[in-house]
Amino acid sequence: MKRRNFVQLTGLGTGALMLPVSMMGNDIAPEALLEPGLDLFTKKSLADVALNTARSLGASYADARIGRYLNQYVFTREDKVQNVVNTESFGIGVRVIANGTWGFASTNDVTDAGIKKATQQAVAIAKANSKIQTDPVVLAPVEAHGEVSWKTPLKKDFREVPVSEKVELLLDANAAAMNAGANFVNSALFMVNEQKYFASTDGSYIDQDIHRIWPTFGVTAIDREAGKFKSRQAMSAPMGMGYEYMDGLESEKLMSPAGFNLYRNNYDIIEDATTAAKQAKEMLTAETVQPGKYDLILEPNHLGLTIHESVGHPLELDRVLGYEANYAGTSFATLDKWKAGDFKYGSDLVNIVADKTQPHSLGAVGYDDEGVKTKKWDLIRNGILVNYEAIRDQVSILDQNESHGCCYAQSWNDVQFQRMPNISLEAGKEPYSVEEMIKDVEKGIYIAGRGSYSIDQQRYNFQFGGTVFYEIKEGKIVGMLNDVAYQSNTQEFWNSCAKICDEGDYRLFGSFFDGKGQPSQVSAVSHGSSTTRFDGVNVINTGRAV
Repeated sequence: MKRRNFVQLTGLGTGALMLPVSMMGNDIAPEALLEPGLDLFTKKSLADVALNTARSLGASYADARIGRYLNQYVFTREDKVQNVVNTESFGIGVRVIANGTWGFASTNDVTDAGIKKATQQAVAIAKANSKIQTDPVVLAPVEAHGEVSWKTPLKKDFREVPVSEKVELLLDANAAAMNAGANFVNSALFMVNEQKYFASTDGSYIDQDIHRIWPTFGVTAIDREAGKFKSRQAMSAPMGMGYEYMDGLESEKLMSPAGFNLYRNNYDIIEDATTAAKQAKEMLTAETVQPGKYDLILEPNHLGLTIHESVGHPLELDRVLGYEANYAGTSFATLDKWKAGDFKYGSDLVNIVADKTQPHSLGAVGYDDEGVKTKKWDLIRNGILVNYEAIRDQVSILDQNESHGCCYAQSWNDVQFQRMPNISLEAGKEPYSVEEMIKDVEKGIYIAGRGSYSIDQQRYNFQFGGTVFYEIKEGKIVGMLNDVAYQSNTQEFWNSCAKICDEGDYRLFGSFFDGKGQPSQVSAVSHGSSTTRFDGVNVINTGRAV
């Protein structure tokens, strides 16, 4: 699974067949999703088998993660249901340090005997690896939390909503798009419940119940005479919420300056599908962009992807150190730039934070997969690079003694490692609306929604497209544009940040399937921002031959 493919999943005819292996499991009936898992007493007893076995074999540290992963995916096209998938994956992963070296093993035999065997294997792997380990693993201290729990705040559990209701909603959205002029439409609902129990020799027993949801679609309009077609993807964002996200409350809609609704914390898929069909038809006759320098006004559902690629990934410490290289490259933001204390990542307006506690975000949890209580911290403050994203065995490299709490594994049978937390651009401090921003632009382009992109192996030089584009002349939107992409490098782009709307426009973008590592793992992460202006950015025409 490539990161750039996550926006295309709903175009797959067989849908679930192309999902990452980690998102799958054993097929089950929908009602089986509601069956209770193990009780807390049993989980603690089983986890203690792993911890006690590891200690008895000489491990200096051990943690165990008992995971039950429940997934439901619904795929439709036009007036047909393509697939409904319900899966469950259940097992335990055991990680140890022995002779100063990591070892990991997992099993779906969640019994005393099965767990003991997996723990023995983990310790044996650690001791074997220690023969070539030059420096012992150094873990930052962590608080012993005792027995605690955390759950995604939700009003509607997707597991309690009948599949028929979800199918009807998607088919209604498809019908709305077709009635508004679309020739083809496909839609999908991705719903995930992670039931995770973490225990460690540090003295923590943590039970977490995590929910995520992602409704999405793609519509296509065709001009058969001209032999052209245009597509428009959903303006939804994956969210760390329950099924209440699908309620589409009027109070959570924000009107874009181009005259269509955007969504925050609630989503109206029928309305969005109707608008998408109309916009796809409008694209068929829209003007092509004239290349040149423009002031860009980027709405949050678009800017989130740029944040993800040009800030989120290059500030992962393992990329900075070169430990992560084959999967999407390393980073230009090397330690010498951070140590200098004055590296201008962006303009003075740019304040970017990492935050694993952000409400409704995909990355929101109470504790990470090392038992570290999650938090919020600065990455860029007043344009200056001030920190990275690091976990327990990394922060000593930064001369820090506290993990940032961003360790994650996609399932019980994968080892946890450093993953991107929610990375967000803080809103402007002064009242400032999108309408005011438009009025302040003489020559510009308003871009909404994510699109195709390209970025180099150091996360520096890049090109980004979008979903819809509108030309701005003398403070007014004058019409839709086609074939727009902007090119820049990370430092130049963020230093061109000239204005940020206030908190009233703040929304989340999200990636359900962010890939990293070998063997590859995926994670879910959100990026928040308000609509933001970047001045004098180079725009190219993607429809013209070079």
